[in-house]
Amino acid sequence: MNRFVLCTVIAASMSITTSATAQRISADGAMQTFGVYSNQYFDEAYTYSPTWATQLGLHEHDEELEDYSAAGVQKQVAWLHGWEKKIQEIPANGLDRDVAADQQILLNSIRSQLLSLETIRMWEKNPDVYSSGITGSVFVIMSRNYAPVNVRLRSVVEREKKMPQVFEDARKNLKNPPKIYTEIALEQIDGIVSFFQNDVPLAFKDATDAQLKAEFAKTNAAVIDALKSYGAWMKSDLLPRSNGNFAFGTDTYRKKLLYDEMVDTPLDKLLALDMADMRKNQTEFARIAKELDPKKTPTEVLAELQSIHPAPDHLLDAFRDTFNSLTSFIQSHHIITLPSDVRPTLEETPPFMRATTQASMDSPGPFEKHSTTAYFNVTLPEKDWSKERIAEHMAAFNVGTIVSTSVHEAYPGHYVQFLWQHQFPSKIRKIIYPYTNVEGWAHYTEQMMLDEGYGQPGAGANDEREAKLIRLGQLQDALLRNARFVVGIKMHTEGMTMEQAEQFFVKEGYQSPAIAKMETKRGTADGTYLYYTLGKLMILKLRADVQKKEGTKFNLQQFHDNFMRQGFAPIKVIRKAMLHDDSPVL
Repeated sequence: MNRFVLCTVIAASMSITTSATAQRISADGAMQTFGVYSNQYFDEAYTYSPTWATQLGLHEHDEELEDYSAAGVQKQVAWLHGWEKKIQEIPANGLDRDVAADQQILLNSIRSQLLSLETIRMWEKNPDVYSSGITGSVFVIMSRNYAPVNVRLRSVVEREKKMPQVFEDARKNLKNPPKIYTEIALEQIDGIVSFFQNDVPLAFKDATDAQLKAEFAKTNAAVIDALKSYGAWMKSDLLPRSNGNFAFGTDTYRKKLLYDEMVDTPLDKLLALDMADMRKNQTEFARIAKELDPKKTPTEVLAELQSIHPAPDHLLDAFRDTFNSLTSFIQSHHIITLPSDVRPTLEETPPFMRATTQASMDSPGPFEKHSTTAYFNVTLPEKDWSKERIAEHMAAFNVGTIVSTSVHEAYPGHYVQFLWQHQFPSKIRKIIYPYTNVEGWAHYTEQMMLDEGYGQPGAGANDEREAKLIRLGQLQDALLRNARFVVGIKMHTEGMTMEQAEQFFVKEGYQSPAIAKMETKRGTADGTYLYYTLGKLMILKLRADVQKKEGTKFNLQQFHDNFMRQGFAPIKVIRKAMLHDDSPVL
């Protein structure tokens, strides 16, 4: 996925009144009340977060921008508290099982937003919220041709008009950020300026309305000036007084896991489970590396793996061939139902995304009606790059990575989950999703597909050696996610330093020092990025429990299909639907 992560909903422009109380809602009317309330909640939420609405494929708010002011934050907090009260007052005993689960999912989403705004307070701590936030607001308009270019450019112009005020709000809001947050924002600011200088104009080069283009030149120049000024202010004013602490703390960390993922497992147990999985992956990595070359260390074998990749001009063909073999394997081995034969369009990453992503799946939002093609983007080396830079870039597309990336992003990972969206049971399960479901599923499939026999000679690999290299690539990706799990918890709850975290990624996660530094920086803000492995482990346990219950009747394809039918629900909810009990997720 691209690096321009959409900003958290942080503002509101309207308030609501609470008109119903528990005494006025009977169990008999609960189903209808929840349906009305949930629709009303989302309709209002889109006005609070127009960037999110655009991403979902709802374009009524494309000319609006989030209100980043402190007053806007307080309005949203009041709005969320009002909706929390309204939703929780609907009697759960008057709801069907699935709807009662949706009620809890929506409540958790509201409480997670409140935790972010009132306790974590990134709007006061993280200057990148503002610079990357406005970037995301333009990026979602650029990335899909859902309307004529002049229409989309008009939306960009209207959003850009409001952007200089965002940085005035930032100067007022930011109070004692962690130094690392300000440093990251400064590292990114030049790339964001370049994005507005080069990528945004390029994306709308085919616009034909001369007056609109002239207006865009003015608004875009104003945004560029505001960004440059913001960067200078961060460097001269904010950085010297950035002495805050990025750690969430144990209580907040637990609440975030509970609200985002419905996971209440004690943190020490989570760490023990991940460490056991990490040791298993390390042992398997060492065994396979020794089989490949007993004279080399696992690290040396890994370096060899990274040198085995297609020529740059054959990279798209390599992914296309992998897609072909993956879909054939999925169908012949009955892995999961593929709801459509339509493939994602495989293409070179658009110019405005190349600096931020190597490979990504760009699927339309669940409500997009006009731009419904999914794109699998691959970033090729530029023609003017040196041989050394090309080699470094292509190392990320080695024989193992091409397989794991294809599985994770497309078959049967994110793209297949996208293909199932029309069968998801509710709006809530289309647009509120825990990462343990989405990223957990994609990460689970990387291991599952190889466990089921993909990547063996005749099924994705040419010979035994290539099969072993493919498995090593999958294990290295798994170890990266194992390391995130430990670092995320320990940096935010146990005082692990950034230096210790970097060493952990290198020693235990088998990552290069450069990757270790990047991953550690990410973990300071994305503290719960344990969700890849956490989700994988929960899905594996669910599968084992369903298999134990069904015995000889267990069918892997049926299990995966039933998992998909639950939509973007927390795995705790899916467990209850598939096992009909409240057994623990781990």
